[in-house]
Amino acid sequence: MYFNSSSIEDVEKLIKQINLIHERYSNDYFETGIVQKYNLKKTLTTVPQNHILNYRLNLHESINDYMIYGDFRGLDFRYRVKTTEAILNKIQRFKERTEKYPIHKWMNDIFGARIILSSEEFKKLEGSLDFWTNEFHLKSSYEKRTASYHGYHIYFQNEKNYFFPWELQIWDEKDVKNNIESHIKYKRSFSNLYSEQI
Repeated sequence: MYFNSSSIEDVEKLIKQINLIHERYSNDYFETGIVQKYNLKKTLTTVPQNHILNYRLNLHESINDYMIYGDFRGLDFRYRVKTTEAILNKIQRFKERTEKYPIHKWMNDIFGARIILSSEEFKKLEGSLDFWTNEFHLKSSYEKRTASYHGYHIYFQNEKNYFFPWELQIWDEKDVKNNIESHIKYKRSFSNLYSEQI
């Protein structure tokens, strides 16, 4: 394996640090008076696509600088900024749906991080999620379980409806192989769809 299993204490520290960086980055980006603020509780009809793509580009260019502000010593986790292609694919899928969803409900992982726990530590998560959600004013947290995927997802928005949410996934080490295969299968179908559109 290419990671060390982490503890519940590591997860809490990571949540606190990501939350602080999300707030700092979002304030720097949106509170300059340069970028227009859109209520992300609205649907795509009221928020321009370029607003999403410009945010993604700026985040991609500056996230490593912002991560320096966090205290991540001793934490083994991964993070990424979603690709433009993946965002465009997601936008297209939600445009095609008959039921329209608020943007903050589905464009909630432009920044995504992941941490792996031992099975023993993973079992302790359920009792901590509500506490963390209240303590750190998180947008939401929930357990996602399908036939091929299992993990907890935590979302950061710092209580401002014009901040794009960020996501943290927490996995049990025993689910890593299945979860990665599930992600690969999804990415493969997305890649095929994208190449057909070009």
